[in-house]
Amino acid sequence: MTMHCTMDDLVAVHDGEGSVWARRHVEECGECRGELDALYQRVAQLKALPALRPPRDRWPMVRDVITAERAHRRRRWTRAGLVLAAAFAGLMVLLPLMHGRAYADELAQAKQQSAQLEGTLQDYDPEGRVMSGREADLTARLEDQIAALDGQLAQLGDRAQQEAQLVDLWRQRVDLMQQLVQVRVTRANYVGL
Repeated sequence: MTMHCTMDDLVAVHDGEGSVWARRHVEECGECRGELDALYQRVAQLKALPALRPPRDRWPMVRDVITAERAHRRRRWTRAGLVLAAAFAGLMVLLPLMHGRAYADELAQAKQQSAQLEGTLQDYDPEGRVMSGREADLTARLEDQIAALDGQLAQLGDRAQQEAQLVDLWRQRVDLMQQLVQVRVTRANYVGL
């Protein structure tokens, strides 16, 4: 059995650096000589391939693409942010107006009820009628509470920041006025019997 050259031996012979044994074996062995010829052909074919070289400077093109993508993303987020900011600002403007209208409507309704009850009380003329001590005490306490509420209402005025408190005080006034009307109407009906 004969020993043949390895690929390393053949490459060394091709480069002119092979051992004496390898050079002599290639001259005597047809199979190893065929492998060496195939190696020459492969090297020649590889050298014949066109050289693939990247363009010298691709960075400007890559930078332009990245910059364009960032600008597009920034514009998209800026538009979305502006839309959200506008919606929030609109909400901040409209909510107090809508909320303020509700308070204004409730306040106007409470004031109207209070005025109607005042008119009803005027019709019963408390000065010309006799009342019991209990009724007089109850009437005096209710009138004192109404006077205290009127004082608080005068201090608040019509400031928009305190609309909820203002509406609440007017509602309390209406409740007290209804109680006072109830006391006087009951007394008037009782006296009329």
